[in-house]
Amino acid sequence: MRKVLAIVLAIGIVLGNIGLANVKPVQGVEIETEATSAILMDAVSGRILYEKESHKELPPASVTKIMTLLVAAEAIEQEKVKLTDTVTASENACKLGGSQIYLEPGETFSLEQMLIAIAVGSANDGCVAVAEHINGTHEAFVEDMNRKAQELGLKNTHFVNAYGLPAEGHYTSAYDLAIIAKEVLKYPLIRKLTSIKEYDLREGKFKLYNTNKLLWWYPGADGLKTGWTNEAKYCLASTVERNGLRLICVVMGVPQVRGHFAESMKIYNYGFAKYEFKQFAPAEEKQGVVKVTKGVEDEITAVTETALGATVEKGKDKNFWVETKLNPEISAPIEKGQKIGEVLLYQNDQLQATVNLIADHAVARAGLVDQLTRTMKGVFGF
Repeated sequence: MRKVLAIVLAIGIVLGNIGLANVKPVQGVEIETEATSAILMDAVSGRILYEKESHKELPPASVTKIMTLLVAAEAIEQEKVKLTDTVTASENACKLGGSQIYLEPGETFSLEQMLIAIAVGSANDGCVAVAEHINGTHEAFVEDMNRKAQELGLKNTHFVNAYGLPAEGHYTSAYDLAIIAKEVLKYPLIRKLTSIKEYDLREGKFKLYNTNKLLWWYPGADGLKTGWTNEAKYCLASTVERNGLRLICVVMGVPQVRGHFAESMKIYNYGFAKYEFKQFAPAEEKQGVVKVTKGVEDEITAVTETALGATVEKGKDKNFWVETKLNPEISAPIEKGQKIGEVLLYQNDQLQATVNLIADHAVARAGLVDQLTRTMKGVFGF
């Protein structure tokens, strides 16, 4: 009897090991998606909340244009160009096919209007006109797009053009697009442009309608960009904010018409059902006082630059603690918004978020007489 039991037990162990070898680790509820590649990312921390083949190199179609908008926004921030600049369409810009605003050679628009045409109407011709205005040539602008991709550490991205029409060597991945979108969100201008639902161009003679239907269909959606070609199928990089939680979703290679919207909403539903943003301090909350030397004031209040919080799985929001680091003293002059410390948020021993502590107002440098008087008071007490 013992021999029989031993044999049965041995068989059970072998079968069990075979079974375990073929079972993938449980990672929570899996989402079934028709997308070839997909990712859901926390927009603040970059934490991946869901992914499917997220590093697969694929053609992005017009989702390319979020990098075009990013490079343009940086040029504006660096004051290389202004939104009020006049952009003149070249013959090179006007000969492009695909989605366009049908520019005529020599036709002019402001840079802001051209960017709206790209963000809302997905204008290929607008991309070339903007590229030429900023960098002189479309090719030089694309070099900047690839330079920015390298700066962001993107491993599976290479651009050949600024508009996304099929070209050999033009590819990216869902993960890389999510990282680009995360960077884009640092520029309020781009989210403003990509959230415009409709726009009148040429004094109302040409109407633009945003191709991103999530702006109408999904509460909290406020950007970014769609894409479609026969090669790329349906693609979408988007962002949604609800109750302080901002997520980024990218889907690529969806075969069905409007499937990129349906798949994105499915993934967002999963994200907002499972995760929440837990806030520990609002923006501009007082976190301490720093001593000021050589200033017209003796101290300055440190406040949080942005809200301090973290994206957490619902029901798993315990064991958080905060560490505040302030400069012991700072020399005037001090500008309003100047960094004078930081506050760190931990869960157990894992760093979850860091927020700068900044000066809540400016402090001018004291004159020589005032500094001497203050020194005398400190030394002699009068």
